[in-house]
Amino acid sequence: MTVPVDITDPRIAKAYAHPLRIHILGMLDDRVASPSEIAGELDAPLTHVSYHVRQLASLGLIKLVRTTPRRGAVEHHYTAQVRPKITDDAWGRTPEIVKKNIVSGWVQQLGAHVAAGAAEGGFEREEAHMTRSAWTLDDKAWKAISRELLKTLEKVEKLGSEAAERVKRDPESGFRATTVIMHFEGPATDAGLPEDAGIRRHKKRRSKVSA
Repeated sequence: MTVPVDITDPRIAKAYAHPLRIHILGMLDDRVASPSEIAGELDAPLTHVSYHVRQLASLGLIKLVRTTPRRGAVEHHYTAQVRPKITDDAWGRTPEIVKKNIVSGWVQQLGAHVAAGAAEGGFEREEAHMTRSAWTLDDKAWKAISRELLKTLEKVEKLGSEAAERVKRDPESGFRATTVIMHFEGPATDAGLPEDAGIRRHKKRRSKVSA
């Protein structure tokens, strides 16, 4: 289980100094993978990925889980030890260039993650949810929505932790799932979808079968 660490932690700041490390740390957040697997998924040189994996391991942000013999060599498999946590105050004090670096890496990862999930039928489950809501807000509403989303995130994390404990007792009952929460300013109407083109709740309805 990963441990939340504030972004002001010097180790996080050093990890985020390179875009590739952001990708690697994000990919290992909830899984185990080797540098060769990561390099293949990112279409990046294995030598570069291996170097940054070693850097993340030396910072204590990822840990070696197991080794596997591969054709005369040994493949190392890692997982994340920490999950970066960004408070409003810490984010406000983060330099703009670092913010752009972080957001760019996260958005790229998220896009690939959602696309892969959709291709595998990840939105076919009846309770699947996908919403895009565009508003014209003032500062009061912006902050109120942020507070509500934080409450939701805390509840989701609690439910996820409880589920993980149940799955430990019954591994066959578990399956991978992703919950994404975003709240951001913009874009301008002409830069994105029309304001009235919001995507609302999507559910696959079970067809009724007559007896």
